[in-house]
Amino acid sequence: MKPYSNRNTFHLIFVFAGSLFLLFVFAPMAGLMFSTPASKLFQTIQDVQVSNSIGLTLGMSAIATVFSSIFVVPFAWYMVRLGGRFKHIISGLIDLPMMIPHAAAGIALLGIVNRESALGRIATEVGIDFVDRPLGIAVAMAFVSVPYLYNAAYQSFSAIPRRIELAAANLGATPVTVFRKISLPIAKRGLLNGFVMMFARGISEFGAVIIIAYHPFTTPVLIFDRFNAFGLKEAQAVSALFVIISLAVFVLIRYLSKPLQDDRN
Repeated sequence: MKPYSNRNTFHLIFVFAGSLFLLFVFAPMAGLMFSTPASKLFQTIQDVQVSNSIGLTLGMSAIATVFSSIFVVPFAWYMVRLGGRFKHIISGLIDLPMMIPHAAAGIALLGIVNRESALGRIATEVGIDFVDRPLGIAVAMAFVSVPYLYNAAYQSFSAIPRRIELAAANLGATPVTVFRKISLPIAKRGLLNGFVMMFARGISEFGAVIIIAYHPFTTPVLIFDRFNAFGLKEAQAVSALFVIISLAVFVLIRYLSKPLQDDRN
């Protein structure tokens, strides 16, 4: 009886710890939803400024994710196969945007893309502007969220048995063919999770975005602005609506990607 009793106590401890964790995660969200009447949500969704900010936020994060993947995914595949310790230094540098305060990330970016910088002057000459523009928002989102995609891609490619790729290469497959026909299909689940994580991190970004582009409003910046201007109730309504729409978007993404995650092939 004693071993069973010990196992039961151990189980209860973990259930209790897990319950506290779930309460910590879900209680603020539940409070946000229950404190916002449905009539207020309908009123908020009809606010053009709110709907424009949500469209801008989702759109710029999607653009940042898709554009970044063109460079990040092949680079992660290459880094997995790169020998030596140097690649760990590079990986550490890639993680840096996750570690520094995001306001500092915005300041660092602004120093590069402002209109007086070398890059800013070149961009201005060809009609491109980053400051207070949607493009600047996308750049800020990408900067702080791209480590999530890189790490997911790196881990996914690392999990592929090297012998599979070597066998294909011995049969005459080029590195491009190995990457497209073998590595990408095997790593697809991890890559998809990386896309979702980067997209999610992008839409939630506030600190870097507000430094580069206070206007036009992304939804996190609009929530901050409404809180400062009108108080908690107005900010709660926009926050609740954004949470609901974000949840719907992620459920849709998971549903549409379900066939890609089916390993029965």
